[in-house]
Amino acid sequence: MKVRVDADICAGFGVCLGLCPEIFELHDDGYAVVLAAEVPPQHEASVRKAVSQCPSNAISLSDDRG
Repeated sequence: MKVRVDADICAGFGVCLGLCPEIFELHDDGYAVVLAAEVPPQHEASVRKAVSQCPSNAISLSDDRG
């Protein structure tokens, strides 16, 4: 699974960081960035939660497993 934050949509709420700091961080400008585009299996549930709870809907997932 891959995760992406759309910088044009992100409003810097930081919900994703609170839910999964291993995958997300806030950039110096206050907006979320992805630390690991390929999500390790142990973090998939928290990343999915971050996607569903992002107030600006800036986070998206893709599943390349075929």
